[in-house]
Amino acid sequence: MAAPRAQAKLEAFTYDPGSLGDEQVEIEVQYCGICHSDLSMLNNEWQITQFPFVPGHEAIGTVTAAGRSAKLVSPGQTVGLGWNAGSCMACPPCLSGDHNMCRNLEQTIVGRHGAFASRVRCHWSWATPIPQGLDAAVAGPLLCGGITVFNPLVQHNVRPTDRVGVIGIGGLGHLALQFLNKWGCDVTAFTSSAGKAAEARQMGAHHVVDTHSAEELAKVAGSFNFILSTVAASLDWSQYLNALAPKGHLHVVGVVPAPIAIGAFPLIAGQRSVGGSPSGAPGTVATMLEFCARHGIRPVTEEFPMSRANEAMAHLEAGKARYRIVLKNDL
Repeated sequence: MAAPRAQAKLEAFTYDPGSLGDEQVEIEVQYCGICHSDLSMLNNEWQITQFPFVPGHEAIGTVTAAGRSAKLVSPGQTVGLGWNAGSCMACPPCLSGDHNMCRNLEQTIVGRHGAFASRVRCHWSWATPIPQGLDAAVAGPLLCGGITVFNPLVQHNVRPTDRVGVIGIGGLGHLALQFLNKWGCDVTAFTSSAGKAAEARQMGAHHVVDTHSAEELAKVAGSFNFILSTVAASLDWSQYLNALAPKGHLHVVGVVPAPIAIGAFPLIAGQRSVGGSPSGAPGTVATMLEFCARHGIRPVTEEFPMSRANEAMAHLEAGKARYRIVLKNDL
């Protein structure tokens, strides 16, 4: 399923990927999640999309072929493929275990064809085996949305004793709540949708703060060790800096449309920090999947057949997805 140009409908498309590389694997796609990044790429919002464009970077499927130098995975295995499809394995970030920060990173839907398709290819290191206990029909969103909110917990050494806030209870936030609850943290959901409060608690939040209430925000000032922002909207960032405890960290994983304006004094006086992170290295992805299998963590999904991908993309663009969409391959 490919778009011939920006903002166009997806249509049937056939291509020949050539011979399989020595370190590549080919995956027969069974399911593929839809991420908001697929929509951004389809609309060429980031000015990096090449057409015809095949979306899809939350794939679950079976390895059908492996190059002669491929390791750790073999034909017949069920694996997942996320935002990244290859890394050089030789640059300083790769040698340090930070393959997702490779200087020559190959991204699954950037300059190549993704997984709204019968098959997709990647370097063997990015084909992560799916552990027993994870349902292949819903696991796809973990390969992008899941690792995006799991990786910061590892990178910033979030502890079970920490008080952590999550901004936004959507495709990313609903997974972050589940992770942090099982991580052992005291978890607060920040939401502008009062109707999501009960769901947020069901997903693991111990507390819910209405971001429209100055009184509720004032009550939590100076109390959080870590706040994770999952929204793709510009916010009043000062209120979240004020919510951080001394040495607290505000971490951004949602692609906000405007520069983040923050004052220097709240950072200096409280020794606070602000940062962000990309998805995650293969080792972290594997750890996350094992953590999900162990604790019964799963995305909340809606399923569409892949042949109705246009309908599914429109459902996402309209903000109706609760909370992730998965395409079942019927091509």
